[in-house]
Amino acid sequence: MAFSKGLILAMIFVVLAIVKPSEGALDAHYYDRSCPAAEKIILETVRNATLYDPKVPARLLRMFFHDCFIRGCDASILLDSTRSNQAEKDGPPNISVRSFYVIEDAKRKLEKACPRTVSCADVIAIAARDVVTLSGGPYWSVLKGRKDGTISRANETRNLPAPTFNVSQLIQSFAARGLSVKDMVTLSGGHTIGFSHCSSFESRLQNFSKLHDIDPSMNYAFAQTLKKKCPRSSNRGKNAGTVLDSTSSVFDNVYYKQILSGKGVFGSDQALLGDSRTKWIVETFARDQKAFFREFAASMVKLGNFGVKETGQVRVHTRFVN
Repeated sequence: MAFSKGLILAMIFVVLAIVKPSEGALDAHYYDRSCPAAEKIILETVRNATLYDPKVPARLLRMFFHDCFIRGCDASILLDSTRSNQAEKDGPPNISVRSFYVIEDAKRKLEKACPRTVSCADVIAIAARDVVTLSGGPYWSVLKGRKDGTISRANETRNLPAPTFNVSQLIQSFAARGLSVKDMVTLSGGHTIGFSHCSSFESRLQNFSKLHDIDPSMNYAFAQTLKKKCPRSSNRGKNAGTVLDSTSSVFDNVYYKQILSGKGVFGSDQALLGDSRTKWIVETFARDQKAFFREFAASMVKLGNFGVKETGQVRVHTRFVN
């Protein structure tokens, strides 16, 4: 069959149009020309904040997770509430995130160096990588080029995976974000750094069920230790709680080792050992930290691509839209 020269050129144009990536596609080198110092500015800000407050790494990592899980990675978690709208940051699951000032500080410096260039969403993604690396965990190249969201609703935080979820609920929640079972177990390993208030796990410590006062999947001695940290008393401080693993300032695989010992703090953590779909992954990461680090970096990139906005605004201020 013969084709005219014009038809052939038209066909080539269509093919090129199909395979050409969009100009807004995420790219590890997105700011190389427009703001070459961006990652250095963010890293220095995060490092200084961490030296001042050791809780910063866990809070910034949680901020990234919670932001991406609601409307995609769009920095909607940074927006302030208004008279007519309660924003994500004021939703119950986000009360413990805090450390918003770190992102604000980095963004303020970026606006001086490269006005209206680096999105708040990218700052959160880069900061999450940096706190993992600074805590001894893996490094990965963050894909950049996200735009910032303009909608933030507190009631949507109910869609975040809860510390009481069973494995099926966790799998469903992560699958809705394009994440696999392995991604779910891997990203749960982010609990290797951090702290939890008593309210997230105390239901496991008393009156757990009609047959058991304490969750039977929890190590008994560990449960007694947690009970002392979370007394049933009106005198309990509002910040009462516990670290999520015994090396909570270090990003390592101790989280998985503790699950094997019945010392997962959240019910959702310990549940990973009791299901054949996830048990083997916990066991693998408990004995092979390099494998955990490799998979964590890959899963963070995957989560960072969820629901990304490639068109829209770059907010000048973290807390409100332009």
